[in-house]
Amino acid sequence: MNYENSKAQMRKGILEFGILLILAKQDAYASDIINMLKKANQIVVEGTLYPLLTRQKNAGLLTYRWEESPYGPPRKYYSITEKGKAYLKELNQSWDELVSAIESIRKGEIVN
Repeated sequence: MNYENSKAQMRKGILEFGILLILAKQDAYASDIINMLKKANQIVVEGTLYPLLTRQKNAGLLTYRWEESPYGPPRKYYSITEKGKAYLKELNQSWDELVSAIESIRKGEIVN
């Protein structure tokens, strides 16, 4: 087994969750999302982020607006929708259940 591959797969699996968590706190430009994910040690590049944002937008979880930028062309700012908030609530519950289950296994609390 390849440790780095397993680690990358786990990160990919939670990336969409991370995006929604960020946007639940504040609207953000794609570069800001990347920077926040990197600060949380979640390595992501634009080529990975944009398809996820598009998929979430098409699912009705996100929306966006254009804002003028003093540094160049207008910027697309993403925000979470009410549907996205409801979906995030479900993901949070699933996350808590998953973490609890894994911690039980790690601590040896699961027996036959």
